[in-house]
Amino acid sequence: MFKNLKKGLSTLLLSCLLVSNLFTLQVNGQQKNVTPKPTVTAKKVTLKNTPAKPANKQPVQNPNQAKNVIIFLGDGMGVSHTTLARLYKGSNLYMDEIATGLVKTYCYNSIITDSAPAATAMATGYKSNDGYISVYPSEINYPSLQSVNEKDAYKPLATVLEAAKLKNKATGIVSTSQVSHASPAGFTAHVPNRNQYFEIAKQQVYQNLNVVFGGGKKYLLPGEKGRQDGLNLIDELKKMNYQFVEDTKSMKSANGEKIWGIFADDAMSHDIDRDPEKEPSLAEMTRKAIELLSKDKDGFFLFVEGSEIDWASHANDPKGVISDVLAYDEAIKVALDFAKKDKNTLIIAAADHDNGGLSIGNKKTDSTYTTLKANTLLDPLKKATLTGVGVESKLNPERDNIVEVMRDYYGITDLTAEEIEAIKKAPAGKLNYVIGPMLSSRSVIGWTTNGHTGSDTVLYAYGPGKPSGVIDNTDIAKIAAKAMGISLNDVNADLFVELEEGLTYLPNAEAELDVTDMANPVLIITKGKIVAELPISTNIIKINGKVKYLNGLTILAKNERIYLPIQALDIIFEAK
Repeated sequence: MFKNLKKGLSTLLLSCLLVSNLFTLQVNGQQKNVTPKPTVTAKKVTLKNTPAKPANKQPVQNPNQAKNVIIFLGDGMGVSHTTLARLYKGSNLYMDEIATGLVKTYCYNSIITDSAPAATAMATGYKSNDGYISVYPSEINYPSLQSVNEKDAYKPLATVLEAAKLKNKATGIVSTSQVSHASPAGFTAHVPNRNQYFEIAKQQVYQNLNVVFGGGKKYLLPGEKGRQDGLNLIDELKKMNYQFVEDTKSMKSANGEKIWGIFADDAMSHDIDRDPEKEPSLAEMTRKAIELLSKDKDGFFLFVEGSEIDWASHANDPKGVISDVLAYDEAIKVALDFAKKDKNTLIIAAADHDNGGLSIGNKKTDSTYTTLKANTLLDPLKKATLTGVGVESKLNPERDNIVEVMRDYYGITDLTAEEIEAIKKAPAGKLNYVIGPMLSSRSVIGWTTNGHTGSDTVLYAYGPGKPSGVIDNTDIAKIAAKAMGISLNDVNADLFVELEEGLTYLPNAEAELDVTDMANPVLIITKGKIVAELPISTNIIKINGKVKYLNGLTILAKNERIYLPIQALDIIFEAK
């Protein structure tokens, strides 16, 4: 009976859903902001491995639709980053052949975005505020855009990965940072603060992802520097029949439908700093993810991030930039080789923002740039065999081996007394901020900032429905969803019903938030003798003590509104 009410509920929800989302149209040569009318047709879609009846499958007919979608994100990677990597490599990058346009990167409260709102835009099709992970903005400070409806603030926004799950596709994320970091979180979690790593990790564990590769073990385990809610999420993963692997060999031999591979306590190492037996490369993780996900007959969605291009750029460390741009490029080659053979895979790659204001040429080249030889740029860089982070690991506690370490691992043999003193005084974990500029100055590399910049980034794309031209970062999610035949509006209606609205469709039902365990709150809905328990930030529903898994998460927003999947209301309505 409740299913017959779904269209009406979806219509009501979608009519008020994210009314402030704007996109830009060209009208008589002028850009105008337009508020799109939401689509109100909600389709019954289900997640595999749930009790619900699977959706009917239709073969792909549209040449602009793809069975598989892979989104790559080179965090902080600007045009100068790829130029520098190409010069260092001495030949074209693999991604060069699929460059198709540019991506606008601003967020709703700044012309220079951070990774969280950028990932939100790329994952959901909606811009948001700084720090927000796939939730609706609470304020809009961008010229000519309308203000936020107070009721919509902090509302979770469905991601294209969540949409792919509802299409019965296998899903995965790959990252060289901790997997709970901003960019992978943007596709898999809904929180108002990107630094909520432990809450993000919890949501990711209960997202029913098929493949997760990256760093961040400490966010899964209880401990003094770990989880404070007492949860051992690795144990939870194993209860849900995941294989959990922690080194390269184990990852390569893994065989199954559900695998988590976590290769570092926090973030993984820069590519040239890593121990290849303990930490696989980004290309190796991408290859294994595609191998596993492509077994799904319905196709797959994969997100891959080269995370630490950004971190090297913050430190103005050119060796770190080169290391991780080239590693990212190798991962794109893996996906491109698969897509060319498969012929039914859309690849979209872009940076979330530029970082560092990197330039090839600096004040030293003001009057010499017309005769600048490549070796002037490259020779100092090629002498370095580790990034600034890797060099720090070679210094002894007293830091009395600075001259030897800088000579042997960073290729600098002419340190000044001032530079040696600066290295001695560098805070732990920040040496790369000190020695990165030293290496840059011995080359001809310039930097304008230790922060992000607001420039457009390069768009790379290949496969059915590939985008081209100058697009907005929000278009990436929309293009990916369209390629998979998915309406993000429908998915928002399916996954995030506001509790107060949902209760109107459950006669005589009452709800309360049980905070007996403050770290692990539980939504309790009572309907007669039926008691449904929904732990926050999980996909669990317990009906009279019997556990079922939903096709989405129960989310407690910052403004204390609660959102849950429409499937939960179906289950409660039909329970006896």
